[in-house]
Amino acid sequence: MGNFYTDVIQKAAMFASKERVSDVNLLEPVTRSGVQSIIEDAATHGIKLMVFETFRSRQRQALLFERGASKLKKVGVHHYGLACDIVKDVAGEPSWKGDFSFLGVFAKRNALIWGGDWGEPGSRHSFIDADHVQRCTVWRQSDLFRGAWYPSGDYAPYNDNP
Repeated sequence: MGNFYTDVIQKAAMFASKERVSDVNLLEPVTRSGVQSIIEDAATHGIKLMVFETFRSRQRQALLFERGASKLKKVGVHHYGLACDIVKDVAGEPSWKGDFSFLGVFAKRNALIWGGDWGEPGSRHSFIDADHVQRCTVWRQSDLFRGAWYPSGDYAPYNDNP
């Protein structure tokens, strides 16, 4: 039996692309719904957001690392349709300026982990990715990367403890 990664992402035309992908259809359905809800929640608070990047290929991650645009040499959760970078929309252009802590509030409300607290609010983290949300706990990532686990539709990251 497959999953969204094997059934959709691995078959997508963008699977080996070095280009940025912002197609929400390459987000696993529960993740996609959470991202769309975050954008709607923010809009009700007067914050206009846009999806900047959804799926990321291994080739794109290597390119971003080489250019110094990413601290991660290997692609992470973006590769599996479980992560999204959401930025502010300023006159139709992406912006990373200002505080993104609001994203943490909206992410948790929609059962997604925010890259500003990695599911552990109040903890100091050495890696902050303030525009990033994902539907996978940090401790589950190694299982995801080696193909031993993929979240079911009812997976709830905040209820997933090691």
